[in-house]
Amino acid sequence: MPKSRKKNIHGILLLDKPFGISSNAALQQAKHLFCAMKAGHGGTLDPIATGLLIVCFGEATKFSRFLLEADKQYLVTAQLGVKTDSGDSEGNVIATYAVPALTSDAIESLLTPFRGTVQQIPSMYSAIKHQGKPLYQLARQGISVERMPRTVTIHALSVLSFTGATLTLMVRASKGTYIRTLIDDIGDALGCGAHVTALRRLGVGPYTVDAMISMDQLMALSEGEREKQLLPLYSTVAEWPVVILSEAATFYLVQGQPVMVPYSPTTGWVRLVTKDNRFLGVGEVLPDGRIAPRRLMTEAMLRKAV
Repeated sequence: MPKSRKKNIHGILLLDKPFGISSNAALQQAKHLFCAMKAGHGGTLDPIATGLLIVCFGEATKFSRFLLEADKQYLVTAQLGVKTDSGDSEGNVIATYAVPALTSDAIESLLTPFRGTVQQIPSMYSAIKHQGKPLYQLARQGISVERMPRTVTIHALSVLSFTGATLTLMVRASKGTYIRTLIDDIGDALGCGAHVTALRRLGVGPYTVDAMISMDQLMALSEGEREKQLLPLYSTVAEWPVVILSEAATFYLVQGQPVMVPYSPTTGWVRLVTKDNRFLGVGEVLPDGRIAPRRLMTEAMLRKAV
């Protein structure tokens, strides 16, 4: 596509990533479809996973880091009795076991230790880097390296169905949680091994599947209708406390200076808006009570807000 046709588009797209393609491939398709100059995403999904992929266009890429740090919700289906090297159906089978006669109460009891703050050892098929190389690249070369346990939080873990050797769970977890590792560990606890056969992401931070749209649906829309699917930039931090700035405070803050705002929160990060409710960016409360700008819109867009 000629560069002259590309546009400065700013906003958030909640894309329903299809099965079988990488997050980057889905991102590039969306970027091409919108003729966008700049795009990124708010958290990777494996090729076998479907569901909520947050595509950030233009200025929204500045706030994608907050989505990477947000809690995620998943619907996951596991096959019991089969353990794979990757923890999912794309891997090689490394062991098979008879599935014991399990009751719902027995499964519920075995899941208890997996709720709350837990330690996970990432899979060799994760994107964590070792000496500059992603672990999955080493795994495909038959190389295994020691991985340090990581602390994650499983906020919610519930059984939706259990039939024969198929277990379906709803999971809400902190950033850094590997669902494949969780299922692998649960399979070990059940005494029969397990691997992921289907994974769908249902939520990321403030976003849910309710406003999600598929690539096919996007392609069927006109250019104008397509851009109406974009959510505003402030939606990335919609759950944060709002600080409304006076004209004077806005003037100094956009120059990078911390400002004092009466009745504002005393700690943490905040969403910054002008008195006529235009989004400026995000800030952090300093120990002395002033609010420091941390991530603001571009100078051109800020000028419209001053």
